[in-house]
Amino acid sequence: MPPSIPTQADSIAHFTVNGTPVSAERGTTVAAALMQAGIASHKSVSGQHRSALCAMGICMECCATVNGVQHVRTCQVLVEPGMEIVTR
Repeated sequence: MPPSIPTQADSIAHFTVNGTPVSAERGTTVAAALMQAGIASHKSVSGQHRSALCAMGICMECCATVNGVQHVRTCQVLVEPGMEIVTR
């Protein structure tokens, strides 16, 4: 039997951020998906919304809790269906 052709629905990952449903194309980093959804990774001590800065895992600005694991560099992780992300 030949392999099935992926549909557009197959290329979308549905996950939650702070309990809110979010969708992004598979192959997108979590940091990019957060930015596309307009969600900040965390707030600075002065209350400013912060997000990924370097996008290569050095600056730690994109850290969030992913599937219960704290301090995950979201610029280094691809979205997966069912992920639970909590921003700081």
